[in-house]
Amino acid sequence: MNEPTSPTQFDELIHSPLRLRACAALATMEWVEFARLRETLQVADSVLSKHLKTLETAGYVRIERFTKLGRSRLRISLTAAGRVAYTGHVAALRSITGDA
Repeated sequence: MNEPTSPTQFDELIHSPLRLRACAALATMEWVEFARLRETLQVADSVLSKHLKTLETAGYVRIERFTKLGRSRLRISLTAAGRVAYTGHVAALRSITGDA
C-alpha cells in the first residue's frame, strides 16, 4: 500500500525546533518510547510532554500507554497525517533553501 503523497507545505506547528526534531526522530521508527525520545532530544519530561500534547492535538502523533517489566510506560508514533505534514514541511524547507 502506498503512503499518501506529501504536499510541499510549510507547517508552523511542526516548525518549532523541538517539534521538528521530535518528528524527525519519530519518522525513522514505527514507535519510540517516551524515555528514549526524551534522551534523544535532551529535554525535561515536562517540556517533551507539552510539545507532544501539541502534536497529538493536531493529530500528528499517537501516544499509547503500555506495561513493560511491570512498569507503565508511554510510546509515541507519527500518525499518517503526521508523516504527511512532516514530509511536506521538510519539502517546503528544502524549497525555501534551494537544497543548499
